[in-house]
Amino acid sequence: MSASAEGGNRTLIPVGNTILSRARLPIPPLRLFCERKYTTPNNKVKMKLGIIGLPQSGKTTIFNALTRGNAPTNASAGRIEVHQSVVDVPDPRVDLLSKMFNPKKTVYTKVTYADIAGLETGSAKSGISGQLLNHLNQMEALILVVRAFENDSVMHPSGSVNSLRDVDTMLTELLLNDLIAVERKLERLVDERKKGGTDKVVNARQTELFEKLHKTLSDNLPLRTLEFTNDEQKELSSFGLLTRKPILTVFNLGEGQQAPEAKLDHASVALMGKLEMEIAQLSSEDASVFMEEYGIKELSLNRMINLSYELLQIQTFFTVGEDEVRAWTTHRGATAQESAGEIHTDLSRGFVRAEVVAYEDLISLGSMNEAKAKGKLRLEGKEYPVKDGDIMHVRSSL
Repeated sequence: MSASAEGGNRTLIPVGNTILSRARLPIPPLRLFCERKYTTPNNKVKMKLGIIGLPQSGKTTIFNALTRGNAPTNASAGRIEVHQSVVDVPDPRVDLLSKMFNPKKTVYTKVTYADIAGLETGSAKSGISGQLLNHLNQMEALILVVRAFENDSVMHPSGSVNSLRDVDTMLTELLLNDLIAVERKLERLVDERKKGGTDKVVNARQTELFEKLHKTLSDNLPLRTLEFTNDEQKELSSFGLLTRKPILTVFNLGEGQQAPEAKLDHASVALMGKLEMEIAQLSSEDASVFMEEYGIKELSLNRMINLSYELLQIQTFFTVGEDEVRAWTTHRGATAQESAGEIHTDLSRGFVRAEVVAYEDLISLGSMNEAKAKGKLRLEGKEYPVKDGDIMHVRSSL
C-alpha cells in the first residue's frame, strides 16, 4: 500500500545556553494525498508552551496577543487559573502549496499556548506549589513574560520596573525549585541505602546522576546546560525539573518603547503586548491599517511561533495532494521512518521507502511531474534524515 506522508553594549545575564538573535520562519514541507484517513499517533511531536510571569507583568495580555483571545487580564495574582489555546502556525509555504494543488482541505501545524499563573517571588524557598508545578511539568517549554512597560495605575510588586532584575528573579525561582527537588531525592537515596532492600546498582546510578545535577544547580547553572544520555533522560522524565526545559523570555513593552539592552544566553523577544492584543481583536483590514501606522511589520504571533520552533528543535515537512495539503512537525534529525510515524504508527511500522522532493525544487519546477522528470523527486530509505521543507510520499507495507 502507498500513503502520502510529510507528514548593543549589553548586560550579560547567565541564564541559559542558547542565544537566538531573531525569529526566522521555518519553511515547512509538503504532503501528497493519502489513500486513507489516518489518526494522529500518541507520540506525535508536542508543541505546548507555558506562559508565566511575575504579578502585573502582562502575561495574559501576551497570551491574548498570541492567540487572538480575550482572556481576562485582571485575574488575582495568587490564583492558579490556566487558559489554553491552540493556534495555527502561519506558514506561507502551506499557502503556496495549497494554491498549487487546490486541495479540498488545507491543514497547518499547531502550537498550544497555556497562560498558567503569576510566579510569586520567594516561592521556591519551600518549592513551587504542587498545583502550579503540575501545570508547568506538562509544558515542553516555558515563556517568561517580563514587564518593561511603565503604568502608574498598575504598580509593580517590587515598587519599580526593572526588567533585568525580574528576569534574574524568575530564573532564580526556577533554579531554586529544582535544587530543592534534587536535594530531596538525594536524601531519599541515602535513606534507601541505610535501610537496604533496594537495588544497589539502581541506587548508585541515580546517586551519581543526581549529584551531577546538584553540582550544576549549586553553581547557579540551569540543567539545560547539561547533556544527558537516553537512559538519563528516561530516568529524569518523571521528575519535575523546570530548568531542563527550554526558555523564551518576552519583554513586554509599552507603546513606542525600545527593547531593554539585555544579552541573555537563551532566546528572547520584545513586543508591545497591549498594542498587539488590541490589534489581534480587529478585523484583518483594520489590523493592517494599525500595523502600518505603528510600523509593525509582523505581529507577535508569527515571531513567537518561529521562536517556538527554534526553542523546541523541531521542523516542518509536508504531504500534498488533491484531497489535502498538510504541514507536519518532526524533530530535527528525525529519519524518514520516524517522521512517517508522526502521521500514523502504521506508516512507520510498515515503512518501505519514501518519495521525497524539496519544497524549493517543487515550487521552482511547478509540478510533481516536472520534479520527477528533472530528477528532483527521489527515493529515500528508512534512515534518510528528513529536511525542513521536505515533501514526502511514504510507501508502506501495512
